[in-house]
Amino acid sequence: MKIKEPGKVTDRITLLGRRESNVYLLDGGTEAAIIGGGMVYIVPEVLDQIREMAVDPEKIKKIVILHSHFDHCGIVPFFKKQWPRAIVAASAPAKAMLAKPKVIETINAMNHEALKRRGRLDDAKEKGYADFEGIEVEQVLEDGQNIACGDLTLEILSVPGHSSCSIAVYVPEQKALFASDAGGIEAGDEIFTAANSDFDKYQQSLEKMAGLDIAVYLAEHYGARTGRDAADFLNRSINAAAEFRTRIEQSLAQTGDPEKTAKDLVAEKMENSPSDLLPAEIISMIVGQMVYFVAKQKGLA
Repeated sequence: MKIKEPGKVTDRITLLGRRESNVYLLDGGTEAAIIGGGMVYIVPEVLDQIREMAVDPEKIKKIVILHSHFDHCGIVPFFKKQWPRAIVAASAPAKAMLAKPKVIETINAMNHEALKRRGRLDDAKEKGYADFEGIEVEQVLEDGQNIACGDLTLEILSVPGHSSCSIAVYVPEQKALFASDAGGIEAGDEIFTAANSDFDKYQQSLEKMAGLDIAVYLAEHYGARTGRDAADFLNRSINAAAEFRTRIEQSLAQTGDPEKTAKDLVAEKMENSPSDLLPAEIISMIVGQMVYFVAKQKGLA
């Protein structure tokens, strides 16, 4: 079953945000956690949903960032101000990235552009969620670490490849995996391979996560899956990554030119992807990075 609209996924997990940008409320009984950091422009929806669902913000004790890309940490500064008692947690590489002036500047610019596209920049400035000034990560999460959230357990997995700072969270009591983009991104009927950082590590991370017993799969783009849809997703993503890597290799063999290959593959992806997947410039960057990685291994870059 696919769940794309805000609301209950299980008795303990609630999807918040919008169809294309999701975060999750994990209810551990005595305390709760927000998993994922979302796009900045979903702040009004998340505020409304928390009110409408009668969520007690006092229970929210942790905000977990699964990786440091701009579309996965946008709401965190605002909600940290709203809930100062909530501890912001992420991997050590994410902590380092989110403190770098250049990264802060880039995320702020991309957030403003996303707000402009949706006509929300003025509202964001007025309500105090427009500007990104960095994030202080107060708790560093490491591979193999177990964190309590009330009567639930957050098992931390290091899953680099999409980014060098990517982690996933597995909640064994729910057989639930919060994979973010490390698990691939739904793109219509296909899965968009997002091996931005390291294609080898991305594929290894997919295999690592696929070894878990998964009944609930929580993505940060295009919602959640339960049952067979959840259990099958990572195997589909493994196949999609292998197929796209082969497609890159075939194109490079024909063109001998990484730039030409990247341009051709971006055109294919844009034609077959949902209009709200990611901006064209972001898809171009992701595909270009994957092509360059493979080309370098082939001695073409």
